[in-house]
Amino acid sequence: MKATGKCPKCGSTDLIIIPGKITPAGSGRYVMTGNTTLSAALLHRYVCASCGYTEEYFDKEDIEKLKHKFSNK
Repeated sequence: MKATGKCPKCGSTDLIIIPGKITPAGSGRYVMTGNTTLSAALLHRYVCASCGYTEEYFDKEDIEKLKHKFSNK
């Protein structure tokens, strides 16, 4: 969906993008990769407005932080 702008389930291009964020209460759409929210990886959600299918993506620059924290190496 992110790359094509199209829902893989129904083919619709009517998409809603919900950006990742950290709220003042410490909740939101993110994954902690360190001890503070400054190191959090934001999780962006793509929703098809036609069928409700969803996908979630991290920004490319956050992938290394996630690999470092969660890798089995």
